Order: sequence, then C-alpha cells, then structure tokens
Amino acid sequence: MKKFLVLLLAVSMVAPVTEAQTVLPKDAPKLKLSDPLPGNLFVELAKAVNPAVVNISTTALPKNMPGRRDPMLDMLEQLYGFRMQQPQQQQRPQQMGLGTGFIIREDGLIITNNHVIAGADVINVQLNEKSKDVYEATLIGSDERTDIALIKITPKAGEKLPYAVLGSSKDLEVGEWVTAFGNPFGHGHSMTKGIVSSKGRDITEINKIPLIQTDASINPGNSGGPLVNTKGQVIGVNSAIDARAQGIGFAIPIDEVKAILPVLESKGRIARGYIGAALGDLDPDAAEYLGLGDVRGAVITNMDPKGPAFKSGMKTYDIVTEFNGKTIRNSLDLMDAVADSPIGKPAKAKVIRNNKEVSLSVNVAERAEDKRIVKAQAKSYEGQKAPFNLGFSVMDPTPELRTEWGLPSDMKQPVVIETERSSAASRGGLRVGDVVLDVNKKPVDNTKDVLKHLKKGDNTLRIARNTRIQIINITAN
Repeated sequence: MKKFLVLLLAVSMVAPVTEAQTVLPKDAPKLKLSDPLPGNLFVELAKAVNPAVVNISTTALPKNMPGRRDPMLDMLEQLYGFRMQQPQQQQRPQQMGLGTGFIIREDGLIITNNHVIAGADVINVQLNEKSKDVYEATLIGSDERTDIALIKITPKAGEKLPYAVLGSSKDLEVGEWVTAFGNPFGHGHSMTKGIVSSKGRDITEINKIPLIQTDASINPGNSGGPLVNTKGQVIGVNSAIDARAQGIGFAIPIDEVKAILPVLESKGRIARGYIGAALGDLDPDAAEYLGLGDVRGAVITNMDPKGPAFKSGMKTYDIVTEFNGKTIRNSLDLMDAVADSPIGKPAKAKVIRNNKEVSLSVNVAERAEDKRIVKAQAKSYEGQKAPFNLGFSVMDPTPELRTEWGLPSDMKQPVVIETERSSAASRGGLRVGDVVLDVNKKPVDNTKDVLKHLKKGDNTLRIARNTRIQIINITAN
C-alpha cells in the first residue's frame, strides 16, 4: 500500500510538468516571400557582370637607396685601409601583387581598392586572363582611409568597353543573395555566391566606412572586385576578409563610393583635415595608473612645431578625449575626427593634461602629401646610470638625440639609452628609446629627477614608447 501511495504521488507531481513542457508555439513565422529564385540566375549574372571585371597587376620600379651599404664593406675597409665601392645591384622591376577592378564607364574608368595600387609605379590591366592585350592604366585618384581608387585605361580606336552598373546599398537587407566577382589568387573571372550576413560593420582598423559583411567567398586577389545583387547591380566593393574564420568577408557600400567618385576624378584625392600631430593609444594600465578609470583617448606623441596642434597650445603626451564634438577613445577616432573636420575652421578639443581637463581651439588645416623622413646613422650616447642596480641608463635629450630618434622638439623628459641584459629593468620590460614621464607617480623633467625618485625595492615608471603610454614595474635586486 505504501508503495502504491508513493508511486501515485510521484505521478501526480510529474504530470503537470510534462504537460507544461509540451505547450510550445507551433505556428511558423509569417514570411513575405517573393517569386522563387530562377534556376539560371547566377548564370545570367556571370554573363552580365564578368566582362566588366578586370585583372590588375602592379609593379614597383627599383629605387636608389643612398646610405644603405653592406656591413661587410665596413669591415673590409678597416682591414685594408681604403674606401671600397659598393657593387651596383641589378635594377629590376619588382612585381607587387594582383587585384581586381571593374569598369564603370565605356571610356575605361575603373574602380578598385586603394591598397591594390598603393605604392605602384606601373599599373597593368587585363580584360581577360587569356587575352594577350595588356593596358597600362593611369591613376586618377585614391583615398587611403576609404580604401577606394580610380584608375583609367584608354580603349583602342572604336572599342567600347563593357561596364558594370552601380546600384544602391541603402535598401540592402540582411539575407539578400549577393555574388562576389574577382580574380582570387590570380584565377581570373571567378564568382562566388552568398548572402548579406550583416550591415554597418564598424571596423575602423580596416575602413572608416561601416562595411557590408557577406559569406560569399572573398579571397586574396578579390580586392577591388564588385559585390553584386540579384539584379546585376553593384552594391559594394570587395575589400577585406577576416583571416580568423571562413565565410566572413567585407565590402564597401557602393553609396559611400559613389559619394566620393566625383571628387576623386576631378581632384585626385579627398581633402582631409590635418593638425600636425603624431598619435598613439593610451595603454589600459597607464589609464588606471593615472586614475582615469574607463577614460580613453588618443595620446599626442609628437608635433610639427609649425602645425595647428602646436599652435593651439597642445603639449606632447596630452590625452585627447574629444575633438570637434566627437568622443575620442583611440588614435583612429582622432584621425577620423580630424580628417572629417571643416578645413580652415576652428575645432574644439578637450585634452587631459596632468590629470586635469583642458579645453583648446584648433584651426584645422588641409593635409599635404606625405613626405619621407630619412634617418641619420645611429650614434652611441652616454647617460646617467640608475641606482640600486636597476640596470638602465637615462639622459636628457640633446639636439643630436632628437634628430636621430625623432623626438619632439618640445619634449624635455629624459630618454632611456641603455638597458643591461638580464637586469631588473630588462626583466620589467624597459627598452632603449623609452621616454620617462614620471617615477613612482612623481613627474620628472630631467635625468636628476629620475635618479632622485627611484628607490630600493619596487619602482613604477610611466613611459612613452612609440605611439603608446605604458606602465613599467621594476623591482631592485
């Protein structure tokens, strides 16, 4: 009898749960479906679009590099006692890479990616990989930050080149069928199909424009090719892939491309704002050390003494947190904010300096063409050795040191010029070239301050390295 009561009780307790679990939604979601996908859709797309897709190959001509000598010659000169002539190397053009483009006008105007043609001296275009005809293209305009370039070939007499039709990316929806055309790994006129996986992917490291994500295969060599909808219209420019996974590719929305085409064709480039500052990112440990919490920003690591940033009163190692009304969390944010600011007009900036917020007004100038900087040959310097067997030496910047290491002209903080192997400083991560900003939370202006603030035991240094501000912990032996 007891067993029967226990069994009855167990059944009564389980029954309601079983009934609740079986009550699940049964109705499928209501879908607004269009006509079935035509069986020959992708065949027709290939016929319509492929003729406008071109293969791009680039070549760099050899450059003379004065000052670069074989170290073996120096040793031989010391041995024999006379100057030896560097042998002339055979100067051959060097092929840089392959990419894709697509013709948008019958006169030979072609869209591609900036990174496909960047640094090239010769740009060659083939309409078909089997064709022996190679057209030498002229660079019409390019923009690095949007990764778009315009090149042009000259058709033969009476030749009308096929071209692709530009659509619109505004009304593009997630889930739409798309096709990517290109020359992956040099295999001409390849196409892959997929869907729009997402829109508005904000990946500032790749592009300032939010990108279209697709699972249509985009491989090296596809860069600059068209991403096409089922109507045969270009809705994006293939740009990048995520190497960490398969089926993740990105394209630049065609509406953004169309917006800059007239300027690229007429002026050759997009006018970008310029403040004359080299930028870095704030290391999280440095932010915590400074008591900034979650505050992030772009660090001013160097300035042109004739540039807008210097004239506005900015200082080296200021942390910019806002520019022209935009919140700045890293150097890319500031690059975009400056680039998009009205040229010739003042922009308000907020910086953190010595843990205090400072407001500035910066007159944004137009960025000129980049210039190459040739560094002088390295020299050796002697500085002051740190106490307590920490294993590093520092010195105040001299004009020679500034010139050789590219140090800011207004920077007065001392520089690490030597770290001893296997020393406490070396184990802590201190490197030659690090600029010491403070020691044990005490600001330093010169080498004497560094030596004065160091102590036995644990030491914390806030340093500037390249484009970052970091915290280094050193424990004395």
